[in-house]
Amino acid sequence: MTTTSPTSTEEAPGAGSPPPRPGGWSTLRPLVLRLHFYAGLFVAPFLLVAAVTGLLYAASFQAEKMVYAHELTVPDVGERKLPISEQVAAARQAHPEGTVSAVRPSPEADATTRVLLSGVEGVDPDHTLAVFVDPYTAKVRGALEQYGSTGALPLRTWIDEFHRDLHLGEPGRLYSEFAASWLWVIAGGGLVLWFSRRRARRKLRGTSGRRRTLGLHGTVGAWVAAGFVFLSATGLTWSTYAGANIADLRVSLGQTTPSVSASAVGGGEHAGHGAASGAGGDAGHGVGLDKVLAAARAEGLGDPVEIVPPADASSAYVVQQVQRSWPEKQDSVAVDPATGQVTDVLRFADYPVLAKLSRWGIDLHTGSLFGLPNQIALMLLAASLILLIVWGYRMWWQRGRGSAFGRPVPRGAWQQVPPTLLVPLLAAVAVLGYFVPLLGIPLAAFVTTDVVLGEVAHRRGRRTHPRGATVKK
Repeated sequence: MTTTSPTSTEEAPGAGSPPPRPGGWSTLRPLVLRLHFYAGLFVAPFLLVAAVTGLLYAASFQAEKMVYAHELTVPDVGERKLPISEQVAAARQAHPEGTVSAVRPSPEADATTRVLLSGVEGVDPDHTLAVFVDPYTAKVRGALEQYGSTGALPLRTWIDEFHRDLHLGEPGRLYSEFAASWLWVIAGGGLVLWFSRRRARRKLRGTSGRRRTLGLHGTVGAWVAAGFVFLSATGLTWSTYAGANIADLRVSLGQTTPSVSASAVGGGEHAGHGAASGAGGDAGHGVGLDKVLAAARAEGLGDPVEIVPPADASSAYVVQQVQRSWPEKQDSVAVDPATGQVTDVLRFADYPVLAKLSRWGIDLHTGSLFGLPNQIALMLLAASLILLIVWGYRMWWQRGRGSAFGRPVPRGAWQQVPPTLLVPLLAAVAVLGYFVPLLGIPLAAFVTTDVVLGEVAHRRGRRTHPRGATVKK
């Protein structure tokens, strides 16, 4: 008994003309499916690490309040708080090392004041030593290393750096940028695939095996896809390579984040003398902290605020609001150290649109914008991503036979896409790959490898089954 070669065709009734070439979505779906499958397969380990560490970071805000309650809080005695200058003096007496880089007055009745010291031996140069002072008694309640504008203490700092770069420094940041670069692609592709399926195939009740796993994977993925796209987009804004491209784009559009002018205009020689007298780091330059804070209050800067001493003899104090929760408080003023007069004011309301969106996006991504509800939402997103990855690998296993790993989606999907769709698609991918290199470079490598392997398999098949050959059974 003989059979024809796999490459041969048989005449069929009505086959005088070729079947119509499929178009539109039917030609793109196999391509999206193959991309979603391979991207999920190879990127998922990086996403899993990002999800687990991100979940820990979202929980770290509340954990920080409990672990460092002694340093962060004081009994509300209902008395008037001491002047800031006295609190700073007490902090300097307990910790004369380094220089005062900023002061964060107690923002609430039961909160301590933070005096931030830079240049302290044994403290990371990118961090500061935060000295916590009771605002009612000027008693120092402790000192901890602090990082970033949100005032992260050691526990949250460790988790933050683990999430960002796995404690590997700049090389480690490639992992998180790689994960962020692909998360939106995987989420978007999965969302498109899920809603393209017939409604009858989405039912979970009464199903089992791979079909049920697929239903769970698709349903949960559809609900959280928008959140994943948001996390991906905001995560890329401060990544190494894509973040630099985004920053350049904002510069070209005139949408950078502005800053208040710290030049002490009008201070003259007295301003320089006052600043120079504080070179030892006591933050008592010129008129002093109390009058500077009073001037900022007069301009409407409510708590929480941070006071930054003059950087040199020609600089002014800068007082800036540091509230990252809604509504944002990001106004800032510059105060002349010689006269105590406000020399410049910058309102958050006057920020460019993209600067505001960047601020809101980053604070929402880190769980600061809406406090505890924001952090719970991030933890749910992280948990959802972990489940989706587990279900995805399970489907891969269930796609196989017995103990074999799952079969991949067939090659050649891109060949079915008509040029009118393929050319614009390739152009869009090229632009995205340029601005998001950890998406473009791996994608190009995958396509090249896939084409080469496909060609090798094709030639091997031709040698095994030459055209016109028959196979005897």
